[in-house]
Amino acid sequence: MEEKKSVKPHSIMWSDRKAGSITGVKDVLSFDENSVVLQTEQGMLTVKGRDLHVGRLMLDQGEVEMEGRVDSLTYSGSDPAKKGSLVRRMFR
Repeated sequence: MEEKKSVKPHSIMWSDRKAGSITGVKDVLSFDENSVVLQTEQGMLTVKGRDLHVGRLMLDQGEVEMEGRVDSLTYSGSDPAKKGSLVRRMFR
């Protein structure tokens, strides 16, 4: 029997480029004062800026709160909704 993993909703809420929260986070891969790399339900998310600080991290709930000046948010990797081969997606 195949187990299905529960997918947590992914959202980004930011205020004045100074503070915000991200949900649907699976893991924090790296962080320093200029960038934070997160593995989310929607792929890899890189947050770039200055004086970045991870204030609260709750991986069991999939949430991260951050502070600092945010200059960019960039996704990389594949969209989880498009996983699988072309043939598999055609014959669902």
